[in-house]
Amino acid sequence: MQTGFFWDESTFWHGGGNYASMFPVGGFVQPMVNGGLPESPESKRRMKNLMDLTGLSGELAMQSAPRASIEDLLRVHPKSFLDEFKHLSDTGGGEIGARCPFGPGGFEIAAQSAGLAKSALEAVLSGDLKNAYSLSRPPGHHCTADTPMGFCLLANIPVAIESALASGLAKRIAVLDWDVHHGNGTEAIFYDRSDVLTISIHQENNFPVGTGDFEDRGTGAGEGFNLNIPLGGGAGHASYLEVMEQIALPQIRAFQPDAIIVACGFDAALIDPLGRMMATADTFRQMTRQIMALADEICDGRLMMAHEGGYSEVYVPFCGHGVLEEMSGSKITAPDPMAELYVKRQPGLAHQRFIRSEITQMRDALGL
Repeated sequence: MQTGFFWDESTFWHGGGNYASMFPVGGFVQPMVNGGLPESPESKRRMKNLMDLTGLSGELAMQSAPRASIEDLLRVHPKSFLDEFKHLSDTGGGEIGARCPFGPGGFEIAAQSAGLAKSALEAVLSGDLKNAYSLSRPPGHHCTADTPMGFCLLANIPVAIESALASGLAKRIAVLDWDVHHGNGTEAIFYDRSDVLTISIHQENNFPVGTGDFEDRGTGAGEGFNLNIPLGGGAGHASYLEVMEQIALPQIRAFQPDAIIVACGFDAALIDPLGRMMATADTFRQMTRQIMALADEICDGRLMMAHEGGYSEVYVPFCGHGVLEEMSGSKITAPDPMAELYVKRQPGLAHQRFIRSEITQMRDALGL
């Protein structure tokens, strides 16, 4: 079976808002000549372009998918929120939530993004594909049931999960979020649920501020089924692989899900403008290798990745290409042009020991 790659040109046309990077334009904030918010289409478009250029696209099951239906969206989002979003979209666009602008037709584009994730998960669970990657845009992991934020207009992964659970394709799903920012939206939606395990590995106190603490483990039936792994700034390649091996993978193994979803952000990369971590393209490649091995062990390899953050237009393509090489088993490569330099720029031993001590404290607190 092939690896699926779900994408749609319309998602690259999402835009809107009057921002200069993260700053609202006005007062003393001068507009930017080239674009506004860091969440631009270019990192995603260039990733696919690189795959086309190397020939990797030819080895994948490249496809689009239907938009998520209103029925799909209502399993996660209240009707009042969807109605407001649709009205603004139909009347020229606007902004809803925090840092979530959109243009005319933004509702349909966001539904398309969620639909890609939904169809990717369905294809994996039904056995049509070995595994799948959804190039979703706009992203989704910050969006709660009724509050978009952080560029995320709809909760793509929860929409996909609720559809799979409703159709009987799965009973238990694990979500591993390695975006540099806390996956607060996915966490909030499933915080009182025991059928979805949510794990977020993120830079401590980056975004959103005030969420993502290790002590936040869920509530009610969901107690113990949410896990945050906040890491201090500057954590590098070795720390990411260690936290996967020591904490994230054992937690997923104990949960025994029917499938694993990765909220795949590339903003923990060394040169990302919205993160302060030191991961490299090889970090994401090796984490993919780790999670694939676990999926093979516990759920017949059923793995879906949904694109989240990653704002370096030049580096995201190499991170994504490496992930897709691993998922597909392809021999086609796109060597990281900065690999040698970024190995030299990894944290020193003293900093690695400090991060390791944080990981050890969390591991011991979990009884692993």
